[in-house]
Amino acid sequence: MHRVGSLRRLSLAVAAMATGVCTLAGPGAAEPAAMPAIDPIAAAHQLRTVAAGNPAAGAALDRLLADPAAITRATEIAPMAQPFQVPAQSDIGRGDGGTLYGNGIAFGYDGFRFGFFGGPGTIAPNQGDAKLEVIWLNLATGQSGTNQLIEHQDIPVDTTIRTAKLNTGAGPVVAAVYGTLWHRWAVPVDAEHPDGFAYQRGTITVPTFGAVYN
Repeated sequence: MHRVGSLRRLSLAVAAMATGVCTLAGPGAAEPAAMPAIDPIAAAHQLRTVAAGNPAAGAALDRLLADPAAITRATEIAPMAQPFQVPAQSDIGRGDGGTLYGNGIAFGYDGFRFGFFGGPGTIAPNQGDAKLEVIWLNLATGQSGTNQLIEHQDIPVDTTIRTAKLNTGAGPVVAAVYGTLWHRWAVPVDAEHPDGFAYQRGTITVPTFGAVYN
């Protein structure tokens, strides 16, 4: 099992695995460690090849690749829990009829796994006919996979839904989360809401995309 590092900035380079420098912060580290840089657009195209034979993943990545400017967005990434740099868009969105939905995230505190967080409300414990998936590719080893996000706890309130523990191999990993997800929020109990919750299913129209380090 490899611990997730804190990739502070996703560097842009000319080639998909051109050598560059990012900072890897560790407890008590006086100097940042050197890490490979990636070209996120080239990496997204590589991830698209992994989706061959998976129509849902292929269509999602095609929508992502239609906006290369979004793919190149680079932001600070928090240690241990690494949010994807490109948020998802959906048919429900958040606030004032917008399309911004939520972000993928990589966890490393109990084994490497991917997750997703976003609104409205909280993630419903029963996902029913919804299906949220992540497609990923390790740029260093060539390992890849597609996994469903299925782990969620309602008590205490859990704002993420996650995959089981994954063996992605060590190194830079690019990933995209796509699919559908049920949300719920508290409302007065009545005939329409006997359990005291309203429900809404979100469909990701453009996947959340990110590069993280395992």
